[in-house]
Amino acid sequence: MRGRKAVLSMHCSAALAGILPSLAVAADLALVGLMADKALVVIDGGRRQLLSVGERSAEGVKLVAIEAGAAVFESDGKRRRIEIGQSVVSVPKAEKPALVLTADAQGHFVTSGSINGEPMRFLVDTGATFVSLGAADARRARVDLGNAKPAMTQTANGMTRVWRVRLTSVRVGNITLRDVEATVHEHDMPVVLLGMSFLKRMEMRRDGTTLSLVQRY
Repeated sequence: MRGRKAVLSMHCSAALAGILPSLAVAADLALVGLMADKALVVIDGGRRQLLSVGERSAEGVKLVAIEAGAAVFESDGKRRRIEIGQSVVSVPKAEKPALVLTADAQGHFVTSGSINGEPMRFLVDTGATFVSLGAADARRARVDLGNAKPAMTQTANGMTRVWRVRLTSVRVGNITLRDVEATVHEHDMPVVLLGMSFLKRMEMRRDGTTLSLVQRY
């Protein structure tokens, strides 16, 4: 009887040994910000940490490569491509949504995000009073101009007509603001200007070629 119990115990141990590796759970990973060769991440709901390409975190997550608006990570032998804001983990309550941007060759801070759930490309512009988007982007984002107030604004090409509106949501990275004041231009624009109606609700810190945005309210 003891021999049968010993054999049964050995079989159970072998079965568990085969099952346990399959129960390994991939790290809960969120991409918060990107630099030229670094990524700001939150792993398993922990604090934000900065990884360089080729570096592996204490949780076993390795940053493999940086791409446009995304990064490639390796965890548990598998590679995952994650875009900024694609997944948001449970960040500690003490921490606020944040984003780190790197200037392009012209010194501009450009990032991807969305307006009313529609993908957009943003240019940070502290000289713009409002978030400003072109006619085509406004149509894509289903912005209603029916009750919008017309106005005139000064641009690099002179005075142009715009419509004052309020956007249901504006998202960049893992920062989402609702009911944001904006202007819609009568012509198309290459990017959406991320103006002060969004930025005034951020803590902004410039450090060389990087700009960090932390949501205040």
